[in-house]
Amino acid sequence: MSATTTASPSWIKPAIAVVALAAMGAAAYFSLNTRTSAPEVTFIGIKGEKITPQSLQGKVVMVNFWATSCTTCIAEMPKMVETYNKYKAQGLEFVAVAMKYDPANYVVNYAETRQLPFKVAIDVSGEAAKAYGDVALTPTTFVIDKQGKIIKRYVGEPEFAALHKLLEQALQG
Repeated sequence: MSATTTASPSWIKPAIAVVALAAMGAAAYFSLNTRTSAPEVTFIGIKGEKITPQSLQGKVVMVNFWATSCTTCIAEMPKMVETYNKYKAQGLEFVAVAMKYDPANYVVNYAETRQLPFKVAIDVSGEAAKAYGDVALTPTTFVIDKQGKIIKRYVGEPEFAALHKLLEQALQG
């Protein structure tokens, strides 16, 4: 009797790859759809005020990590202002959090000259960005529901029609 080795059929490796890819997709889907609580972070506003989790409790909140040196952030900011103005009467709160590398005088100047209508904070220590999952790319925006759960994370400028639909649902619920 001779020992023979059998080669795997040619379809085995692609099938394994498809199953692995499907498993990764399912894991990503479920991790994104399992709402996690927003971090218990106290932001320090540009006027020295504390923006606490308790002060945001029961509201739909957008937390936008940005920088004055980020061209996408600057381009999206007027649309963020429009979004805030459109939904603030329904209970939307907005905190624009400047990254720790952004010079405070640049942030204050930008906020004042543009008359930003929402809360503006500076993440001086980088702890807020770290708490929100090591945010490094700007803009990164989190939408948080009334129960304090993260509904959505946008990296880059959001598609505003979809964002508005999401906010409307969150504000109703």
